[in-house]
Amino acid sequence: MKQLLTFSLFICMFSGAMSQQNCYWFKHNGDMKRYEACIEAEKAGAYYQFSKEYHEVYDRVIEMDPTWAVPYRAKSVSYLKAGDFINWKKLMDKAVEYDTLSYLPYRAGCRFQFFRDYKGAIEDLLLLKKVTNNEMGYTPNGQYHLDIVLALCYKATGRSEEAIEVIFERFKDDSYEVGIFDYIHLGVLYLEKGEYNKAIEYLKKQEKFNDLAENRFYIAMAYKALQQKGSCLQNLKASKELYQNNLKMHDPYQEPMDKIYLSTIERGLSEN
Repeated sequence: MKQLLTFSLFICMFSGAMSQQNCYWFKHNGDMKRYEACIEAEKAGAYYQFSKEYHEVYDRVIEMDPTWAVPYRAKSVSYLKAGDFINWKKLMDKAVEYDTLSYLPYRAGCRFQFFRDYKGAIEDLLLLKKVTNNEMGYTPNGQYHLDIVLALCYKATGRSEEAIEVIFERFKDDSYEVGIFDYIHLGVLYLEKGEYNKAIEYLKKQEKFNDLAENRFYIAMAYKALQQKGSCLQNLKASKELYQNNLKMHDPYQEPMDKIYLSTIERGLSEN
């Protein structure tokens, strides 16, 4: 259910991000250049996002109002979907230049989520912390707070201590609602550090909050390291059952960090 809600949130946010601006707002405020560019941009809705005609519309919009961030972002999406990081980033850099607060979180989230550009995402996120007074918000699909993304980028670049510190700093915020995978990632960080009891502590919190195949698998690995074979096997069996019931880490567009597969669980069972 929580994963369904997350996916629904993604659809709403993505649709909202791609919808047209209220052109008459620009006219109301006397910005006729942007109003006319906005009216032109509405024509893109008649074309397929990957088509030449779609991009030609936004090329005309950029000529009409080259400091408007929206057409750069709109053109970038087809490159994102195609996995063309170079052209996507050129366009997103322009969008961020002209509307930093709106598009820097999006660029950071995409660099992490779709391109695994962890160093670039860290640069964006640290800048975002400064310009938002540490209120960075969430990834485009709503799955992660951007502080958790920063932590995962630190983890991916070998900075595990900083990753743990960032996660706990976010947890200190009483208004923060723990994300659907947060405790898994924290538990794995401790597991990788060899702090097995702490790993179990946070993976069990995940179990109570949102029990998934991954947290049971990693609990099993912690028990294995502690030479508690019975607990290891018990959690491997639970992991397999959860996986077969589709209770596992999932993202419709990419594979989350720390995700495991049925073959991994079955190998663990055969070895134990």
